[in-house]
Amino acid sequence: MSVLSRLALLFVGVPLLELFILIQLGQLVGLWPTIGLVVVTGFAGATLARMEGLRTLWSIRGEMARGRLPGQALFDGLAILVGGALLLTPGILTDLVGFSFLLPPTRKVLLRGIRKRVEGGLKSGAIQVTRFSASSGPLGWGTGPPAGSEGGFQPPGGESRNPRASGEIVVDMDEEGSA
Repeated sequence: MSVLSRLALLFVGVPLLELFILIQLGQLVGLWPTIGLVVVTGFAGATLARMEGLRTLWSIRGEMARGRLPGQALFDGLAILVGGALLLTPGILTDLVGFSFLLPPTRKVLLRGIRKRVEGGLKSGAIQVTRFSASSGPLGWGTGPPAGSEGGFQPPGGESRNPRASGEIVVDMDEEGSA
């Protein structure tokens, strides 16, 4: 499935499905209970996102105070942000997915699956990570290969190639390793 097809499904298909479900629910239980459900899940989601966000922020601070990179806490923070945004979107399906990203047990399972998918993409070459020197371009932007390399990406056990030329996904990293 192409990127354009996925975006069309996300921005057209999901809202139409949400609208269909809300209409069916409204016919089943009535207009005001349906509207009440949407409003209550929005407020509950915002409250839960705030609590989980603060918990994750304290976890990030604790990891950094111990001199460690807060990798898992940053993934949790991203999941909480996505979950909160989904809960603010009216709909039943987006609420279910949003709550799944906010509740720690289901968030852990979802993030494990996302991590495996990203790692698989990195191993297969579908996702490329290229490092650029921070001082090689104008305004300090890294636009060239790292010092001492011929550029491109060297996959494990593969030949060197230039991912930008093939139109693949490229994640630019600075010399400290942050995106």
